[in-house]
Amino acid sequence: MGSTGSGKTTFINLAAGSDLRVGSGLESCTNEVQTSIPFKVGAKQVVLLDTPGFDDTSMTDTDVLRIISAYLVAMNKQGARLVGVIYMQRISDLKIGGSARRDLRMFQELCGEEAYENVIVVTNMWGTVSEEDGIAREQELASKDIFYKPILERKGRMMRHDNTQKSAHHILEELVQKEPIVLRIQRELAEGVDITQTAAFKQLDRELSEMAAKHQKDLEKLKDEMFQAEQEMDEETQKELAEEKQKVEDDLQKAQTQASRLASDYQAELRRIEEKLHVREV
Repeated sequence: MGSTGSGKTTFINLAAGSDLRVGSGLESCTNEVQTSIPFKVGAKQVVLLDTPGFDDTSMTDTDVLRIISAYLVAMNKQGARLVGVIYMQRISDLKIGGSARRDLRMFQELCGEEAYENVIVVTNMWGTVSEEDGIAREQELASKDIFYKPILERKGRMMRHDNTQKSAHHILEELVQKEPIVLRIQRELAEGVDITQTAAFKQLDRELSEMAAKHQKDLEKLKDEMFQAEQEMDEETQKELAEEKQKVEDDLQKAQTQASRLASDYQAELRRIEEKLHVREV
């Protein structure tokens, strides 16, 4: 897991010898959960899952929650068990922006604190920074509550990846020896909790509420600017502001609609994945 462009797919392809499609820059090309080909890490056969990030460029956060949740539940029904979760973090990031922090918060709610012991935060892209800057960022990421301190305090680990298969397998060796885990989102949904009542959705709902408040503030500002443009008889500015206002309204409506349809869309997605995986109750 990790933000869009953090190197998830590249890590999987390197570790497994897979050929999953890699996005360019910060544009995502992962719009569903992809799986690597099976491969060996020591004596263990491993399959890696590649998930879209919650800052995906082509899907809403609600879409991403639906897709990841349905796949994890279907996988659990199939009898496949997770032994760990890798969270990719670019050490080259000068700062961790709002969308990246949102992705991390969603990740934490999906996993639950009880699963942190089976989490490895993998820092990559070390070749793009000086050693001094990289170490300073690594220390900041490890020591602050808004980043990875909560995970590390509960026996999670932070490891460096140097973009070699040997490095990727060394990281995976730390996970394959662990006991399988059930993530919080898997447990909640398996117990019959509606997806809109899960910890992950409640976190997402808080994010959507903040986004709605921001959109509403933006709309009020645009209305004021449109009134001013009308007073000044500035037709070109009026047209530009009207288009921007429409976009903000559309974004707000889309987020609200997605959230209201999540429960039914999740069930449809779960059925689709179960048919794809030929899942039977176990």
